[in-house]
Amino acid sequence: MKAVEANFDGLVGPTHNYAGLSYGNVASKSNANAVSNPKQAALQGLDKMKALADMGMMQGILAPQERPDIYALRRLGFSGTDAQVMQKAYQQSPHIFLACCSASSMWTANAATVSPSADTADSRVHFTPANLTNKFHRSIEPEVTGNILKAIFNNEAHFAHHKHLPDNDHFGDEGAANHTRFCEQYNDAGVEFFVYGKHAFDDSQATPQKYPARQTIEASQAIARLHQLDPAKTVYAQQHPDVIDAGVFHNDVIAVGNRNVLFYHQDAFLHTANVKEQIKRAYDLNSENPFHFIEVKREQVSVQEAVNTYLFNTQLISLPSGEMVIIAPMECQQSDPVRGYLEALISQDTPIKDVRYFDVKQSMQNGGGPACLRLRVVLSDAEQQAVNAACLTNEEKFTQLQQWINKHYRDRLHADDLIDPQLLNESRTALDELTQLLGLGSVYPFQK
Repeated sequence: MKAVEANFDGLVGPTHNYAGLSYGNVASKSNANAVSNPKQAALQGLDKMKALADMGMMQGILAPQERPDIYALRRLGFSGTDAQVMQKAYQQSPHIFLACCSASSMWTANAATVSPSADTADSRVHFTPANLTNKFHRSIEPEVTGNILKAIFNNEAHFAHHKHLPDNDHFGDEGAANHTRFCEQYNDAGVEFFVYGKHAFDDSQATPQKYPARQTIEASQAIARLHQLDPAKTVYAQQHPDVIDAGVFHNDVIAVGNRNVLFYHQDAFLHTANVKEQIKRAYDLNSENPFHFIEVKREQVSVQEAVNTYLFNTQLISLPSGEMVIIAPMECQQSDPVRGYLEALISQDTPIKDVRYFDVKQSMQNGGGPACLRLRVVLSDAEQQAVNAACLTNEEKFTQLQQWINKHYRDRLHADDLIDPQLLNESRTALDELTQLLGLGSVYPFQK
């Protein structure tokens, strides 16, 4: 039974803005209040999707969230018409208002954790939306994320959907940004690798001192249980507290994996030798294929340079030919040490044979690179047929989405523009049309 790893990229929303909301995310904070270009951001993301589809990858689309989130503002006591709700919130609690305007749903690596049917006891693909409790502006996403996932993967014979974990920091869950999977072929039973930042119920364990650890081991273990994973093929690793304090807010900013490769920085994990042993033990249970640990040394690329360029927030993909390729942001190409490292890497005896650079500057400025923009979903032939086909890309869909973006998106947006009632109307009109293009039905509160 053949299986492929599909990328479901998040479309950038029509209110894409830089509000600098994410403490611990250096890029997000450093670009606070800059003028954004929603149209360019959405088209850049779409160009990346098309490029990967042209490489032969299965490519899907995840719709953005509605912003400003009027429903969340009403829950917090702001009342009146939608325009009055926005005006009152902006005047009385501007930080709350800006949080409810967050553009962060574009980073669909945080949308959910996904386990393929080859790994689960009931042989279905399991989805758990991330609760994102560490940041208020992201904690308002999971309900709509769950609606969108259910509308795309809407066949209960093949797909199982779970409610996000309890909304509490003890079960803080950041989704696939702290999860990856190793396997020989995608249809084989794989090793699911969960990376966490802290123990919520044991304060004697190491924790970062400057920035928060967003993922708990308790959350990772809960998802493994919900997804019915084999404990012998499930590995938990703690992210090094020092790299969290250096601005590495998710594991996918310091490590990335695919099939039989873990590409990571020397300082990524707290107990690296033990992590490697656990992976080898779990991976080798039924495997004769060698596993490749590709460790980037401090003297080759510093943690700070890795964060600045998002060397590890790259997509590590296997093309239909079997060749493994890194999809990197232009910032990697513009850095002498990072570009030099990548040029040397692809000439070595590892599965990674090419690097391709993409301009995703609008996303990078808000704190996310190519890997942040996609959710990986392994699908068998039968599961591919069960996916909502309107959410998969082809030439016609790309053309339709380009036209949709050019019709509805502004090319300049400042945080102060977010209280404009006309922008809300524009956004809702755009999203209503998008749900029809993607065959999603009514997934947003304003459509109910």
